[in-house]
Order: sequence, then C-alpha cells, then structure tokens
Amino acid sequence: MQRATRPLKRSFAIKGHRTSVSMEAPFWEALQQAASLENSTLSGLIASIDAARGDAGLSSAVRVWILDYFRKRSMPTPG
Repeated sequence: MQRATRPLKRSFAIKGHRTSVSMEAPFWEALQQAASLENSTLSGLIASIDAARGDAGLSSAVRVWILDYFRKRSMPTPG
C-alpha cells in the first residue's frame, strides 16, 4: 500500500473558465494513465468528467471517475 500523500493542486481551463483539481499523487498518476489509454489529454478528460458530474465537486467527481474507469477495465467482458 502506498503511503498517504498531500493533495497536489493543478489548474485547468474548462469552457474558458479556470478551475483547479486537488488530488493525491496516485490519483494524478491513475488519471494520466487513463488519459493515455483513452488517447486523451488530462484537460480533455477532466472536461468530459466535468460535463457529466452533476452536483459533485470536480475533484471528487474525478476520483470517482478514476475508480469506476479502472473497475470497468478489470471486469471480464461477457461473451
């Protein structure tokens, strides 16, 4: 298990507005890996998560998206 780290804050522009996301390093690493697997940029991926997040805070929505993304990838495909 990795040792807990302090959150790292990174800023992004979404629809022309600056916003920031604060997450621990392992989440940033997982998000970068997902962006690479999806042939996307971090900004593009965060923008798509933002568009679908509803009332959740952006940092929380990104964490939940990462969890869901890797859970889905680890599940066997039916067939």
